[in-house]
Amino acid sequence: MKKIQMVDLKGQYEKIKNQVDSSFQEIIENTAFINGPAVHEFQKNLEEYLAVKHVIPCANGTDALQIAMMGLDLKPGDEVITADFTFAATVEVIALLNLTPVLVDVDQDTFNIDVEAIKKAITPKTKAIVPVHLFGQPANMEEIMKIAKEHNLYVIEDNAQAIGADYVYKNGKKQKTGTIGHIGATSFFPSKNLGCYGDGGALFTNDDDLAHKIRGIVNHGMYERYYHDVVGVNSRLDSFQAAVLNAKLPHLDDYNKARRKAAKQYSAAFAEVEDLVTPKIVDDHENSHVFHQYTLRVLNGKRDALAKHLQEKNIPHGIYYPVPLHLQKAYKDERYKEENFKITNQISEEVISLPMHTELEDDEIEFITKTITDFLKA
Repeated sequence: MKKIQMVDLKGQYEKIKNQVDSSFQEIIENTAFINGPAVHEFQKNLEEYLAVKHVIPCANGTDALQIAMMGLDLKPGDEVITADFTFAATVEVIALLNLTPVLVDVDQDTFNIDVEAIKKAITPKTKAIVPVHLFGQPANMEEIMKIAKEHNLYVIEDNAQAIGADYVYKNGKKQKTGTIGHIGATSFFPSKNLGCYGDGGALFTNDDDLAHKIRGIVNHGMYERYYHDVVGVNSRLDSFQAAVLNAKLPHLDDYNKARRKAAKQYSAAFAEVEDLVTPKIVDDHENSHVFHQYTLRVLNGKRDALAKHLQEKNIPHGIYYPVPLHLQKAYKDERYKEENFKITNQISEEVISLPMHTELEDDEIEFITKTITDFLKA
């Protein structure tokens, strides 16, 4: 058995090596390093894949979130509701723009933002909701969009972990995550389901005016060189990263299929282990969960001991996330009451994520699951 990797980017690269290498050589020869043909090609390809009118590439996923809020003209003091259980990038851009983060609890089964908690958190100052499609499973977008419409709020989808996932409406209609809200924002960090070989990101929208504004913001506020019509930033996807993404995009559905297969194998092996809660897929729709992470809940206070055991066995793992955002030094606020974060506080002490990538092999999964099962049943 080969060495187990949390993410096997080298193995994935070997299968697209010729296309990536030739694209890199072409970029070097044409010297179109920023906003070159590869970037425009990727933009068009991703628009077609997502069935969205506008994809605006940018430098990284955190920028994408910040630019989305700039594009919506959110003002200092405006409140933005988002999940307490997620990576800090979601809340840090809110704080950076002098907006007011409003953190709320999540659903125990999906780890996604709790729609009832959203309703309770809305005030006259609320201007936007940022649902995070955590670990690759869509948040409850149908209900979130209803809430937003009722209260005249914007919705910015944090799609950094769920590119390629289908959201399934109650009537059976399917729509790609990131294209449902007013704006979607995603990351192409190397470990993502669709990842480049550096930093990269993009925004999605079906709103023509909003897309036009965002295109100016990502490029120093310029639509014509040296004429700055809006306050902007320097956030552009470089051609090398676009070339990698162009090579990977045709394989994205297969990548996600491989992740779902590995997740099913994990869950089947853990079905009879009392101290484990395996990921729940809402309504069990095909492709509704793309497993950016395969995250277990380890009950009865055994998570940290299991993590130590995995380390001893050279099995990589991650704890996403060990400290809720409302308890982080940077985001503490006297408004927050611990009784409002019961689920986040609980799962932060239970979650552990196992190796999950497109190159996982059966013997690796068997070794990982047997190691965990034997330890918890001992």
